[in-house]
Amino acid sequence: MSAEHYLNHPTFGMLYLVAPAGEGRDVFATLYAQKMFFLVTLQPRGAEFEVIPYLDARHYAEMHLSRCRRDNSPDKKRWQELFHQTFI
Repeated sequence: MSAEHYLNHPTFGMLYLVAPAGEGRDVFATLYAQKMFFLVTLQPRGAEFEVIPYLDARHYAEMHLSRCRRDNSPDKKRWQELFHQTFI
């Protein structure tokens, strides 16, 4: 992961990628408020946004971080920093 990933929500504006959630879904957070989290599924004709609670978003991020540690991913440090900025 060399660059940050952003997405534009029709109501809440810019969202940033918090963590992949598997099965073609990703967890995004609002860029400015950082209080709303979305499970986003990208589709051929747009994106599907599902609001999720803070704890669910944190759980997805923790699971992704665990996979990075287990696989000794070169992006592990970047994901750790993003996790701390978002949830701690």
